[in-house]
Amino acid sequence: MTTPEHEPSAPQPPAPRSTDRVHRSPAGILTGVLLLALVAWLGFDALFTGHGRTPWLALAGMILVVPLVVAFTVRPAVYANDERLRIRNPFRVIVLPWGQVATLRSGYSNEVVTNSGTKYQLWALPVSLRARKRAARQAARTAAAGEPRAGGGRGRAFGFGGGAPAAGGQSGATRATTDQVMDDLREMQEARENTEAAQGEATVRWAYEILGPAAAGAVLLAILIALG
Repeated sequence: MTTPEHEPSAPQPPAPRSTDRVHRSPAGILTGVLLLALVAWLGFDALFTGHGRTPWLALAGMILVVPLVVAFTVRPAVYANDERLRIRNPFRVIVLPWGQVATLRSGYSNEVVTNSGTKYQLWALPVSLRARKRAARQAARTAAAGEPRAGGGRGRAFGFGGGAPAAGGQSGATRATTDQVMDDLREMQEARENTEAAQGEATVRWAYEILGPAAAGAVLLAILIALG
């Protein structure tokens, strides 16, 4: 009596990677869209209505300007998951496993520092001093509203009763948006830096899809200007 042969088991698919948290600058994207619309309007107007060398100059200018506008406004983004931090800056893409991240710093700009001491700026998380001042004022008002006043009890606004303190009061100071994002990234780094999945080498790739067209436009524009 023969035993049935067992078919080889199919290879198991790799475990899914954790989902990226994507951080971008809405103001930067809006500015980029408006600038691209302006460049397209002026450029196509010169292409179709210009005379002599004007259409060629307009074409070269658009080839140069459009990639640069995209690079500095629409392109920047920060992707974070349980394994690594990926930074898409205007001209480079930096991938840093959490084990390679020494610290995330916030000053006049937000940046990440690797274990080797290399610094990379987070273009997608611009610092807004105005937002920081607004958050500080809000935190001060919240703290003042929660202080005991003469007459007993906690402070009341417009005669209404107090109750639980507002968010950002007892539970923590109100933060500017990008500062809060940096706090979240620091928490991820501290929680994941020693895990096996978060180890590896840092990689940096130049954005040739941006540099190539911009360089071609600059060369073409220089030739047209030199020819007079």
